[in-house]
Amino acid sequence: MKLRILTSAIEDLAGGRAFYDHQGPGLGDYFFDSLFAEIDSLVLYGGTHSVRHGYHRMLARRFPHAIYYRLENDTVVVYRVIDCRRDPKWIGKELRT
Repeated sequence: MKLRILTSAIEDLAGGRAFYDHQGPGLGDYFFDSLFAEIDSLVLYGGTHSVRHGYHRMLARRFPHAIYYRLENDTVVVYRVIDCRRDPKWIGKELRT
């Protein structure tokens, strides 16, 4: 299976990295590396996660973030990487746009 990460997901990751950079030295890099490792695992495990708001949702293990993706032909397309601490209504609205 192939993997495609949309600009919206890259922007989410960059925002998370900036947030965690302010929390402590090296934490932003650890966040970025951890989430990318989780996204890379979708090549093997894509489609096995529950569906929320019309997307498969994989919860990250080390950070309170969810990776929202869809399967399109033979490709896992990552749409968003959203902090789960956000208001659920906001998350639903973001995923509908």
